[in-house]
Amino acid sequence: MRIFRFLLLLLAGVTFAGVPAVAGEKIGVVLMHGKNRTASEKSPIGKLAYALEVADFIVVAPDMPWSRSRGFDRTYAETMAEIDRAVANLKDKGATKIVVGGHSLGANAALGYGARREGLAGILAIAPGHTIDGDGFHNLVDYDYRRAKEMVAAGKGDEETGFKDVNQGMKSTKTMKAKVYLSWFDPEGSAPMPKNAANLKPGTPLMWIIGERDRLMMKRGKDYAFAKAPAHDKSAYVVIGGGHKATPTKGKKEIIAWLKGL
Repeated sequence: MRIFRFLLLLLAGVTFAGVPAVAGEKIGVVLMHGKNRTASEKSPIGKLAYALEVADFIVVAPDMPWSRSRGFDRTYAETMAEIDRAVANLKDKGATKIVVGGHSLGANAALGYGARREGLAGILAIAPGHTIDGDGFHNLVDYDYRRAKEMVAAGKGDEETGFKDVNQGMKSTKTMKAKVYLSWFDPEGSAPMPKNAANLKPGTPLMWIIGERDRLMMKRGKDYAFAKAPAHDKSAYVVIGGGHKATPTKGKKEIIAWLKGL
């Protein structure tokens, strides 16, 4: 009986003494939550992380600078360095291929990372958000990035004050450093998704998965950013049922299938 159980564990891919039962590539995935959210077990990204772990992927889902508890405490460039640490964590856990992904603003950051780092196995953009590249967004927030730019130019980039934001149609005011706001909200800066998609490093496949009722899907569609990315035979644009918040959980089967194909 013990021998039979041992063989079953080997077939399931269980490791002994830190040695994989079956040698080969191991995909690690960084999963980043959306704006004002977390990666808790009950969150959309937390549920997806669990599904990926069950499917035998290595997953890290860190608390990002735009989380509910942190509230934009790092610039875009500083966030790229945080993702570097998450990637290093995956490699320490045994990952040999790295995919960086996220939901909503997390997808935005994943695209930015893919435009700045080479050697990734893929970028996973789940219901991408934070469309700060056009006047439509900035009309809603009174072009507050201009005020942040003036503060930075005057040497006041480290001063904190209230800046306007809009998330899925909901307006709010957030307190943060001027240099942080500018790095995330400047339409000519680091965060526009069409620019980052176009600048993905060659050889990096992109999965863009979005709900049919998502605002971005209904207003802009495939040509907004995905079509600007370098062509790759493993890239995929997937539309599923539902809206923005549900995409990480409703799209888990499609996400897992794409990851297994890398």
